[in-house]
Amino acid sequence: MFLTIVVPCYNEEVVLHETTKRLLLVAARLKADYAIEARILYIDDGSIDGTWSLIVRLAREDRRVAGLKLAHNAGHQHALWAGLERAVDMGDAVVSIDADLQDDPQAIVAMAEKYLQGADIVYGVRQSRQTDTLFKRQTALIYYRLLRMMGGDVVYNHADYRLMSQRAVRALLQYPERNLFIRGLVRTLGFREDTVYYDRAERFAGKSKYPLSRMLSFAWDGITSFSVRPLRIITSLGLCFILISIGVIIWALTAYASGHTLPGWTSLLISVWFVGGAILTALGIIGEYVGKIYKEVKHRPRFIVETSTGL
Repeated sequence: MFLTIVVPCYNEEVVLHETTKRLLLVAARLKADYAIEARILYIDDGSIDGTWSLIVRLAREDRRVAGLKLAHNAGHQHALWAGLERAVDMGDAVVSIDADLQDDPQAIVAMAEKYLQGADIVYGVRQSRQTDTLFKRQTALIYYRLLRMMGGDVVYNHADYRLMSQRAVRALLQYPERNLFIRGLVRTLGFREDTVYYDRAERFAGKSKYPLSRMLSFAWDGITSFSVRPLRIITSLGLCFILISIGVIIWALTAYASGHTLPGWTSLLISVWFVGGAILTALGIIGEYVGKIYKEVKHRPRFIVETSTGL
């Protein structure tokens, strides 16, 4: 069996030596315990430091290390996708992991064991985030809950640390969309899944590549890539406004009939509530059609065949 470890990296020169050292130790353990040949594939996402030069040197020193350099900074998700496209033909399974060593490389061994037991997708899930700041822990909790409320199907406390079989990766690569949210796409594949838990460590060296602004942008991409529920919320609000406006209209007409109103007050109140509700409802209905177009233009596969017999 052959396993490829895909590692997207951007300006990670200060940590790559240690990352390579730890991943090669994992590779040696996989070979000794399970007869699995593992390779490391670094994806340089347009780094502006010495990351690529270091990858070239590491590849010369050890044939188990390889690299792919993108022409410019395409973003983590696109760099990971490029690695999956290249790695799918290199072996039987692919593991994706970040270069910063916050995700425990030793969990790869447990993932490989789950794969040998029949799992096509094995998620690396953080069971402890004590090394994160309180703010980051709370915002992550809110993010996962919000994503689920909006209809997104994601694994709680899972990022992009996972093992995927070759057939699972091939199925994933059938998705042609450009606004990538890979952890959400993987959940739609439907293959047999399993989970490995680990404790999240502090970044070994360097600076985080996910400041608050980038985290918010990524969270928004996750919601808008997998759900039209916000559009349906607008429709529901519009209908609620219309129902409320009916009560307001009755009350306003009653007040008008009793002479307890100023000139123009009744018509203004009725128009604000009823027209506002009608506009929101109209926007929601338009949104429903936009949502259907939104799903069509993604050209996602209608289904994925897991297995067959007698054909």
